[in-house]
Amino acid sequence: MAPRLPDLSDLARPGAQIAVRVTPGASRDRITQEGDSLRVYVTVPPEGGKANEAVRKILAKALGVPKTSLTLIRGQTARDKVFTLDA
Repeated sequence: MAPRLPDLSDLARPGAQIAVRVTPGASRDRITQEGDSLRVYVTVPPEGGKANEAVRKILAKALGVPKTSLTLIRGQTARDKVFTLDA
């Protein structure tokens, strides 16, 4: 069963920077919104960029954009990451 994701389409503006806090190795994939911040939980471990790719995929789905339009600009190996939405 696919995870129910929040509708984040209001954040999908070209050039927007989206900051997230990531928890890899979670029990299920999901996104929670805590005030202005986003937390992304993914089931994959943080090995070889697999968690980053999983975060990009789930975030793109919630934003309603193709995953190729999201670029990780900060936080390659950190829990706090910033993605930018390409035009």
